[in-house]
Amino acid sequence: MTTSNSTHGLHGTGSLLSKASSWLIAIGVLFIILGTLAIAEPFVAGLAMAFLVGWLLMIGGVAHFIAAFAGGGLWRVLAQLLIGVVYFAGGLYFLTHPLLALGTLTLLLATIILAEAVCEIVLYVRHRETHGASWLLINAIITLLVGGLIWFHWPSSSVWAIGTLVGVNLLMTGISRLMVGMAARSLPSHAAAAI
Repeated sequence: MTTSNSTHGLHGTGSLLSKASSWLIAIGVLFIILGTLAIAEPFVAGLAMAFLVGWLLMIGGVAHFIAAFAGGGLWRVLAQLLIGVVYFAGGLYFLTHPLLALGTLTLLLATIILAEAVCEIVLYVRHRETHGASWLLINAIITLLVGGLIWFHWPSSSVWAIGTLVGVNLLMTGISRLMVGMAARSLPSHAAAAI
């Protein structure tokens, strides 16, 4: 009797795993398609990111306006209102001037990538005696090259940089979700074989 209950529990888990793996596979395929489209049309993907950031800034501005009426004294209210105005104005600017917003985002991205490369170099110098530290240096050099490529070709790099990087990220996320979903799909058959 105990065996049938544990087997029944495993079959219930198998059904749940099957559903979850189907969702992971579907999401993975969707991300792969979106990533491929973003890589094929990086400028359109970059503009979509500029619009997304614009809307997020405007929503953040509205949230600060709402928070201003939560009380907390005159200075807190004024600070929340001022921050809300800056967020809302920034979002509105991004939505009405998407090409300039894309250029700004690209320059910010290049700065962040270059800062990351410098941090990786410092990390390598501090740990160069550690086994495998050469991978830190390799990563730093590649990151420095990518950041430099975007920075020195700015503003023309605005056409491809953000869209391509977002596309690669979506593609890799999609592949990882697809592989996890496929691995999860085979788990119920392995569990049934073990019983």
